[in-house]
Amino acid sequence: MADLSNLFRPLATAVVGAGILLSLSSPAPAAPDPGIPWEWPLAGQSPPVLRHFDRPPERWMAGHRGVDLGSSDRSVLSPADGVVVFVGIVVDRPVLTIDHGDGLLSSFEPVAASVAEGDPVRAGQEVGRISTEPHCPSLCVHWGVRENGEYVNPLPFVSDRRPSILLPLADH
Repeated sequence: MADLSNLFRPLATAVVGAGILLSLSSPAPAAPDPGIPWEWPLAGQSPPVLRHFDRPPERWMAGHRGVDLGSSDRSVLSPADGVVVFVGIVVDRPVLTIDHGDGLLSSFEPVAASVAEGDPVRAGQEVGRISTEPHCPSLCVHWGVRENGEYVNPLPFVSDRRPSILLPLADH
């Protein structure tokens, strides 16, 4: 029987190479862990969402990479434990970014930070105040979340994500 190893070697090399390329591509963002719920970054249970997350079809296209939350109070709270990794101006707005670990970052704008880069923060801790720079027609904060470098919808991090359980109707 003929030695077929030379015939299949290029095919095996191509398959292994494709596997390496696939493993180097960025993974799809995973859903947040429902066992570790985040807190709303504004006081109150559920602030009104003035503008929802709108992922663009391509990274370079226009979209809305976060949510705009309405507020009657200027306090901005850390939604989870983390470390402040950026405080500064981006384009024309003051921005605050917190690293929550596991590839998760929260960014807030326009926010005048009351913390500095490198500061550890706890969930629910005030980290700044909504700036007077207008972002919405009314007082609001833009909250963006990145997971492994990709923008994801922040709302699932603060929503009840437990599975629904249907119960039988009681006999009457």
